[in-house]
Amino acid sequence: MRRAARRSRRYQRDARWSPYAFISPFFLFFAAFGLFPLLYTGWASLHKVSLHNPTQMEWAGLHNYSRLFEDEFFWKALQNTLTIGIISTVPQLLMALGLAHLLNYRLRGSMFFRVAMLTPYATSVAAATLVFAMLYGRDYGMINWALGSVGIDNIDWENGTWSSQIAISTIVIWRWTGYNTLIYLAAMQAVPNDLYESAALDGATRWQQFIHVTIPSLRPTILFTVVVSTIGATQLFGEPLLFGGTQTGGASHQYQTLGLYLYEQGWFNFHLGRASAIAWTMFLILVVIGLVNWLIARRLQKSH
Repeated sequence: MRRAARRSRRYQRDARWSPYAFISPFFLFFAAFGLFPLLYTGWASLHKVSLHNPTQMEWAGLHNYSRLFEDEFFWKALQNTLTIGIISTVPQLLMALGLAHLLNYRLRGSMFFRVAMLTPYATSVAAATLVFAMLYGRDYGMINWALGSVGIDNIDWENGTWSSQIAISTIVIWRWTGYNTLIYLAAMQAVPNDLYESAALDGATRWQQFIHVTIPSLRPTILFTVVVSTIGATQLFGEPLLFGGTQTGGASHQYQTLGLYLYEQGWFNFHLGRASAIAWTMFLILVVIGLVNWLIARRLQKSH
């Protein structure tokens, strides 16, 4: 009886604490590689720290933030990030919505098209950016060759403000349209067919069904993709860095994003404290985006 009682207590302890042991690796890794760097970066943003001697910190208070907000290059990078984000996100999500609507119909080889949609997403950002950099070459790029065939002079894509931002945006659009297409497709397949049948009985065309049935049903999914794409645009780094091969984002900083500006301050100007302030500013921007998402989602739930 004592042995059975010990086994029962051991079983109860095991049933109580085993779930925590199973999920503990995630929290340990998150604390080591997520929470600690976040808190340490916040602490470093309040100090004057050099990359040459990162262990020596001199208290600076909010000087890094005030210095940051007075820097014209910070506002230039923020403006570039916003512009590239809009140019890349809006066409990307509209194209993804249209492609998902086409794939939602019964097509021959639909599985092939779905796999093909994910191919750009699976491509390395370095490989994709280098290929697009060659396509947008000023003298021998295929884009300028195609424009020249219709009488348009060569465009210096890298050195122009709008041209460089459009070129970088096309890389983002090419890589992420297929990913968002499959997200929309999964949401469309969850829409009940009864809604489409009722709309068809009322005389609605395919376009009217798409506008009045599909779009309202996808509002939570559309909101999710908008938020995720906005977060990705805020953190944009690899595409502008590899497109021009410089951390300044062009000779006039015409396509330097916040990620590139952080990289320049921390690893080229050796101001780790200032780079930490940039990182926390980006983090606060993402927090604001998350709060806006929460408020809109809450309003949508009330409207339903």
